[in-house]
Amino acid sequence: MKQGFSPRRRLVLGLLGAGGALACGWAALPPRQRLHAAFSDPAAQSVALNGWVQIAPDGQIIVMVHRTEMGQGIHTGLAMLVAEELEVSLSQVRVQHAPPDPIYANLTAVVDMLPFHPDDDSLSRRLTDWLMLKTAREIGLQLTGGSSGIRDAWQGLREAGAFARSLLVQAAAARWKVAVDACAARDGRVWYQQQSFSYAELAADAAKQQISSVQLKPASAFRLIGKPQQRLDAHAKSHAQTTFGIDVRLPGMLFAAIRMPERFGQQLASMDAAAVRQRPGVQAVVDVSADVGQGGYPGVAVVADSYWQARQAADALPVVWRGGDPDLSSEKIRAQLEQALTPAAAHVYHYKGDARGVLVNPEGRRILKAEYSAPFLAHAAMEPVSFTAHLHDDKLELWGATQVPTVVYKLAQHLTGLPAKNIVLHELPAGGAFGRRLEADMVRQVIAIAKAVKGRPVQLIWNRSDDMQHDMYRPAAIARFHAALNEDGTIAAWENLSASASIAHQFTQRLLGLPGMGPDKSTAEGEYDLCYQIRNQQISHAIVHSDVPVGYWRSVGHSHNAFFKECFIDELAAAAGVAPLEFRLRHLKPGSRHEAVLKRLAETREPAPASQAWGIALHACFGSVVAMAALVSVQAGQIRVHRIRVVADCGLVVNPNLVQQQLESGVVFGLSAALFGEITIEGGKVRQSNFHDYPVLRITDLPQIETVLMPGGDVPQGVGEIAVPPVAPAVANALAVLTGQRLRNLPLRLHSVR
Repeated sequence: MKQGFSPRRRLVLGLLGAGGALACGWAALPPRQRLHAAFSDPAAQSVALNGWVQIAPDGQIIVMVHRTEMGQGIHTGLAMLVAEELEVSLSQVRVQHAPPDPIYANLTAVVDMLPFHPDDDSLSRRLTDWLMLKTAREIGLQLTGGSSGIRDAWQGLREAGAFARSLLVQAAAARWKVAVDACAARDGRVWYQQQSFSYAELAADAAKQQISSVQLKPASAFRLIGKPQQRLDAHAKSHAQTTFGIDVRLPGMLFAAIRMPERFGQQLASMDAAAVRQRPGVQAVVDVSADVGQGGYPGVAVVADSYWQARQAADALPVVWRGGDPDLSSEKIRAQLEQALTPAAAHVYHYKGDARGVLVNPEGRRILKAEYSAPFLAHAAMEPVSFTAHLHDDKLELWGATQVPTVVYKLAQHLTGLPAKNIVLHELPAGGAFGRRLEADMVRQVIAIAKAVKGRPVQLIWNRSDDMQHDMYRPAAIARFHAALNEDGTIAAWENLSASASIAHQFTQRLLGLPGMGPDKSTAEGEYDLCYQIRNQQISHAIVHSDVPVGYWRSVGHSHNAFFKECFIDELAAAAGVAPLEFRLRHLKPGSRHEAVLKRLAETREPAPASQAWGIALHACFGSVVAMAALVSVQAGQIRVHRIRVVADCGLVVNPNLVQQQLESGVVFGLSAALFGEITIEGGKVRQSNFHDYPVLRITDLPQIETVLMPGGDVPQGVGEIAVPPVAPAVANALAVLTGQRLRNLPLRLHSVR
């Protein structure tokens, strides 16, 4: 088994070894500031008070938002943080996407990648966190993911709002020639007795003021934070006024359709471009393979006056592919995963006590074993992959949604040779994604096409089968459990060994061109960070090479590891003869957040009606804790979920409306995956092609969803992904009560009972 140095010590040594500057010189420098941006727009009509806040001539507050809106309401949440400290209503705010600048980097998501156990408060952890934080500041990666949008912005955006407020108050005091303390900001104006100036009147003077520190409002003074607020994008989206990437229309725009390999690993051998060049509307046939490199799928694009013309010509284009493994299949991949389930191949993410010793010599304790599995999953966003590019006059403009704008800018510079100042990215909201837009394969393709039709804008659109069969999939995974029960019904030892591909290894290679190496937290998250108090435990994971591209999917490793872990907990409870809820409470730290949410769930649950059963699950991720109960029945051999109750402790709640919407969204997303989600490989390619064979939950099948938000917390925690992991185990545990049989494989199908 791969042990040697402990995981945290290896991380510290790795970071220190990455360069002596981290330990001397550079590491001693103060943290890079996150308030003032390096950019400036001399043509702007608004006045910038810092890198986040601008005041328009009409008095509107412009907040620079640095995270992608994917339906989760992040733009509203970010705007609320500024509006609270700036003492304006949300109706006085409008948002604008931030340009590339290090102050907009996502520090929280980067630090969250470190595989430390939640209980680890060691010096080595604090040192590693600090070094990683400084590294993230220097890299300056703008990234939307890891349920980190509000968590990462909580301090910075409030400080930006408070800083702007202080500048405005100071400017007003100077005009009146009174003490700053005698003035107060309220409702977009600065007041002194009965006199006031609007922020717009003060903006120019405020920008010339200097202050050294700001005072943030105490929580007791919040007027917006913690209270339901309508989303800023609600009107536009409900009136079909929002422009998504696929909606972009520009004068003289061309459209491109793509043909990509049929099998994973194939490359272009030949094509007969002449066979389609004379078709109506066709303008060009472009081999994009050279520019794709390690960043995605090779292919051939047909460019035409309309998308229909481009799609028809692309489908008719004679193309020959070479390479790939024609024998690659779901069965072969599963066999590879099972073969890797050995201690020698695995990395130990967490160990405590002597689990192996107890399991080898149980001394009369009851021993249980189980194996669980989860399939590949596609993102299947409602908006298929698309991006628009216009290369003209030594300038590149891009339109689309991306979760990694920093990567897009760097990639554009690399592929075009243009300086950063000549590249403009018009960031747009995404029609879903939840990880798919962390990739830049579509950007590589559209830039290659734009170079071939230089002077005219071109929009690349993947159709649904392109999207379904050329995704970066949630990895398939297998987990084996081995546990011992004491006579009193508590867990004496817990051993968990799992196997899957590494997202981080592939992601690093695709986007940064660097080899993936070392442990990958996302493979074992939700397993190694157990909330249950077990004296002897060992959690290990084996990374398996994958010919199938894998990527970040909503809640990542938690999405399947919660299913594995929470279902096995139920199996142990049944073996111990203890109710599932009581069994969990016995293994939780008294007074913990986990215990609180589970007890609150118990208070909300009533007996199940006849022919129905409740199943429960408890899971912690992204700083939050969720307890969930699912009321399930089996009707005509089909699984039917009637109600789902969610109790969440996500720290301080910024906007209850947004949190509730995200919890409901996560339940629907997770339930679709639990009941239907499965990408299968046959003959080296994906069998599924559209929603007829990759179904999602229909509105007629939606359960009643009830949410409870626990009070308390000084800071916000993650929300966007936290309701996804507990759905599958809650439903599976209810089915075990109903049928007496345990479904250990996703998706949940009654005929697949082993």
